[in-house]
Amino acid sequence: VQLVESGGGLVQPGGSLRLSCAVFGLRVDSYAIGWYRQAPGKQREGVSCINSSANDTYYSESVEGRFTISRDNVKKSVTLQMNGLKPEDTAVYFCAAGLVPVPVCIATRGGLEVRGQGTQVTVGS
Repeated sequence: VQLVESGGGLVQPGGSLRLSCAVFGLRVDSYAIGWYRQAPGKQREGVSCINSSANDTYYSESVEGRFTISRDNVKKSVTLQMNGLKPEDTAVYFCAAGLVPVPVCIATRGGLEVRGQGTQVTVGS
């Protein structure tokens, strides 16, 4: 069982990045999947979660309106489209999967059954 993130990098303020979370070894259509981030010296934050059937999502106040989460259960992947990036979005982003509803998915801040290693996102000039 493994989650593998990709798509991080360095981007200028106002730019966009698209993060992907590939799921291996799980019946992905049963799991809620969330994106979380941790910046140096800051508490881990739940960024966004999506339920197994993609009809319920959640976004933290800090990213609502700029980030979009989606999933493709056939391709076993979850995507986080990040637009309008700000320097304060700089962090390691990771995905995690759990057999939980969306409110729990976000409340755990990534403490779910399975999580990936993370990908670095740096917003700066």
